[in-house]
Parts: sequence; structure tokens; C-alpha cells
Amino acid sequence: MTFGVKTNERPGVRAQAKNIRSSAYKAREVLNLIRGEHVARAVEILEFTERDIAQVILKCLDSAVANAENNNAIPGDELFVSACYADEGSTMKRWRPRARGRATRIRKRTCHITIIVSRLGADEIAKLNEREATSRPGNRAATDARRQRVLRSRQAKADRRAAEDHEGHDHEGHDHEGHDHDEIVVDEVSADEVDAVALTEGTDVTEGSEGTDTEKKDS
Repeated sequence: MTFGVKTNERPGVRAQAKNIRSSAYKAREVLNLIRGEHVARAVEILEFTERDIAQVILKCLDSAVANAENNNAIPGDELFVSACYADEGSTMKRWRPRARGRATRIRKRTCHITIIVSRLGADEIAKLNEREATSRPGNRAATDARRQRVLRSRQAKADRRAAEDHEGHDHEGHDHEGHDHDEIVVDEVSADEVDAVALTEGTDVTEGSEGTDTEKKDS
């Protein structure tokens, strides 16, 4: 009985992300989208996939491309995803209290993600170059604009999270001293204003040793 090529013997340049806090099932759903795709197309698919695991897979793909460029001197434009898979990792056991003194097990899954990139054949590279040469400039501009929007959106989200974290630390550091001490502000009245009020109300103003005393005149 013959089998195919073993997983660890597949040709190409690989990169692995181990002990990812996600189940292998969730990772496989995203990996199925990029298997056999050109690297540029795979990156575009992962950027627009609304799954958290897609960001981890994108980093793993970038690492595989970097390994191919730096270690094997293969241009990134000539690579495609020849194989990608997710293996189950260790499972952490936790317990949740339930009714009648019972407990329910919680399984926190992990997985190991592997991406293998290989070089396209000469015919496929020629077809790819011809397709890029004959593609309309509007399509390339739309793709570049869409990629720039994704990058700006990610940067804005990161800045917003950093601002929220910074604001939270600032609120924790303040002691709110202004609420503990109440200050009473008394308006100062000049001597001329006191004399004017005394003349208006028909009172005598005499200066004593301890301040200004006001005595009413006998009518």
C-alpha cells in the first residue's frame, strides 16, 4: 500500500507557528482558502478574512516568504502556497462550576500551523507576467487602493487601542485631589465700597483694633 509524500518531507520552504491559542478546526477553515494560491493573492485573501486566526496565518505566511527570499534566494513574486495545514496541539483543562455541586470541563485548544511555499514553474511564471502586463491599470490601482485602506484601518485600530490603554493608565494614576479639598473663596471689599454702603444706609463706620465695626445711628 503506497502513501503520498509525508508531511515533514514535502518540498519547499516552510514556516511554523506553534502553540497558537485556537483550535485546529478554526485554522483549517482559513487555510483552505489560500492553499494553492499565489502569495500575493493569499495575502489579499487573509487581509480581508474576518477571522482572528487569519492574522496569525498571515504572519506565518510572511515568515515563509522571508525564509524563501533570504535563505533560498527565491523572489517573493514567484512563490505560491504549495501546502498548508494545522495540527492539534496540547489542550489545557479547566473546570467551570455548575448546578448541584457539579463541574463541567473546559477544553482550551491549541494548534500548530505550518505553511510551505514553493516556486512556480517557468510556464506559470510566464503566464503570471503576461497576465500582469495585460491587466488594466484601473484594476491594479483599485487593488493598491484597497490594500492601502486595509493598512490605514489597521493602523487606526492600533492607535485607538493604544489611546484607550494610555487613558486607562492616566485615570488609575490620579488621586482626584480636587474632590477632597473644597476651597472657599471670599470676595474682598475695598474700604471705599464699605464707606459708600454705609452712607447709603445711614450708618457710621469706625475703625477698631480688630477690624471695621459698623454701628447704626439713632434715628
